[in-house]
Amino acid sequence: MSRQLNHYPKFVLEHPNPPVELNFDDIFGRSAPIHIEIGSGKGTFLVNQARCQLDADFIGIEWAGKFYRFAVDRIGRWNLNNVRIIRTDAVPYITQCVPDSSVDCFHIYYPDPWPKKRHNKRRFINSANTDHLIRALKPGGTIRVATDFAEYFKQIKEVLASKADRLEQIEFLPNPGVETGEWVGTNFERKYLMEKRQSYTIAVRKKT
Repeated sequence: MSRQLNHYPKFVLEHPNPPVELNFDDIFGRSAPIHIEIGSGKGTFLVNQARCQLDADFIGIEWAGKFYRFAVDRIGRWNLNNVRIIRTDAVPYITQCVPDSSVDCFHIYYPDPWPKKRHNKRRFINSANTDHLIRALKPGGTIRVATDFAEYFKQIKEVLASKADRLEQIEFLPNPGVETGEWVGTNFERKYLMEKRQSYTIAVRKKT
């Protein structure tokens, strides 16, 4: 029997119409480091990291309705006041609502690789979207990426390398509190570890 998923409006953000810039201090009632996860799935990363990093605030962006509802339920059950989640398309939300120099870290773990060549243009990590991430990052802020798709990883490295005037590659360290053998602690990563599939990781920092 599938478990009942409850809705917790307290932890949900709406995409404002017309778009307005977010005020993270107002959203969380404090000033703290801001982490945004693009593609939150069922919320495993958000819950684990919010519990490990109580001094930071987390926003998850997820488009798939089933995953989003599961994530809301999970966040609500843990009553995590340093997490919010929104169901929306990440590109317009970031470009229209996330202020300049406001984010400490973007987490992008196992994004849809759109493996068919005619669909490659739908991949999230491209030059234009990366420019918006850089704009939104604080100086010294980071972008962390993990994927199991080698060809997409090649593109990701090329895109990030093309921004070398504003980004520098840094060591990709495991997230706090992950289990042994994990880098990021998401459902996809755990599935791929069981299947013995390789993960590829990269982290970059915005130059000051």
